[in-house]
Amino acid sequence: MTAAWRSLALGLALLWLPACAGSPERGLWGADARALPGWERLGEAALTAATDPFTWLPAAGAAALQIGGADEDVADWANEERPLFGSRDTADDVSDGLRIGSYVLYGAAGLAAPAPEGAWLESKAKGFAVGAGTLLATRGATDGLKAVTDRERPLDQDDESFPSGHVSMTAAAARLTSDTLTYYDLSRTAEIGSDVALAGLVLTTSWARLEAGEHHPADVLAGMALGNFLAVFATEAFLAPATEDRLALGVRPEDDGMVVQLGWRF
Repeated sequence: MTAAWRSLALGLALLWLPACAGSPERGLWGADARALPGWERLGEAALTAATDPFTWLPAAGAAALQIGGADEDVADWANEERPLFGSRDTADDVSDGLRIGSYVLYGAAGLAAPAPEGAWLESKAKGFAVGAGTLLATRGATDGLKAVTDRERPLDQDDESFPSGHVSMTAAAARLTSDTLTYYDLSRTAEIGSDVALAGLVLTTSWARLEAGEHHPADVLAGMALGNFLAVFATEAFLAPATEDRLALGVRPEDDGMVVQLGWRF
């Protein structure tokens, strides 16, 4: 069994075993999906996605690596030493396997997620529609950035280095899986184990792309940030249960005119 499939098997074990028992606390996955969430909800979802640590930390790291040529230095070292996978071919195969594995994990988590009685198919269809749209948007955004930036890969194969498509897609699928697991009644230990496994999946994919000579560190960090941002945005805007508006605007009359009140619930 290759390293990629061993990692996938470990991830499935960590995700599946604790998820088989219990009842949902957040609701029923897919039941609250909507096609038109409204501008306010879209704005709140964008803010939530942008301020998520798994979005802004990788983005900040990608920017920091541009100082003093660190980005090129790390890429050169990874290509020369290959301490984890030993060869470009192995690293490339592992990154392919882990990317596919992230889709499998998301599909398994979605299929097993709690659903309404009598509306299982509709619930799953709506939930996976949001997920599929997220992955398509991630692929499109990644390809668009590649076309705009024209960054050469470390070994000069082509000019499609930034950002990493393998990492952006794996990060999106991993975050979709993580958000889907919030619909399960997991213990705190299981939640931590699942999050660690999913983070390891993304990080291993990222490093494999470096050892494969396909990307610089900033490329994989940018892919990580992009995939996570779009997954959080889609979940918050289109899938999560509706909540009371956090932003409230009110107007009340006064003797000499009116008073406009702006409130923010937190």
